[in-house]
Amino acid sequence: MFAGSALAAFALVYAIGVVRVWRHAGIGHGITRGQAIAFALGWLTLVVALVALDDLSDTLFAAHMAQHELLILVAAPLVAFSSPYVACLWALPASARLRTPRLPLAGYATAPAVVWLLHAIALWVWHVPSLYDAALAHELLHALEHASFFGSAALFWWGLAHGRYGRAGYGAAVVYVFATAMQSGILGALITFAPHVWYPAYDTAAAARFGLTPLEDQQLAGLLMWVPAGFVFIAGGLYFFAAWLKESERRADLFAAR
Repeated sequence: MFAGSALAAFALVYAIGVVRVWRHAGIGHGITRGQAIAFALGWLTLVVALVALDDLSDTLFAAHMAQHELLILVAAPLVAFSSPYVACLWALPASARLRTPRLPLAGYATAPAVVWLLHAIALWVWHVPSLYDAALAHELLHALEHASFFGSAALFWWGLAHGRYGRAGYGAAVVYVFATAMQSGILGALITFAPHVWYPAYDTAAAARFGLTPLEDQQLAGLLMWVPAGFVFIAGGLYFFAAWLKESERRADLFAAR
């Protein structure tokens, strides 16, 4: 119920902001059509993760992991690309919008090194068995877990998408994307190859309804974290690596032309 209400409010605020921006600057300006589509797709992914999979995630660890991967790998980059800050700012009344203070530390808070560390902490801390089981048992803690996954991932992708470009910027992006892939892959591998069940909350006969033992359910969850996440991060890393090479070639051509 809480997730559904929060998602509906998020969509309403973004829609109001887009309408006001386009009314002021023209359709496709300020926030592009592509960004609006990205938000719609990201929002639908949030609905699937937090609403459609909610009941199943209480029974299957694999379904719970699917929630996390959808939040981190699909919804977060799409929403980060959709320029949500601009939309939310324009959703405010004009008087409040003019009084909105600048955030001088925002650049540091979204720096790739900072958000990489925040996301790594969120990923590892919430997978500590005692804390993970506590989140399953308490709805507020569970919501905080999902918010930290989505929020830290969105900041990570935001920092990459809106960071300082150029040879050094693209090179740093490559490093942080592959570093994130590595630490996510290590955790996924540890879960996959664990010889016993890590999370007692899932050590029940419920998974047997799907033809899985609790350990097999855990192995499937580990694979979901390990393999799909690896592909997404590698694809992102290759994108920034190609941009890095292109920027290096452009600078070399400029230097040769002098």
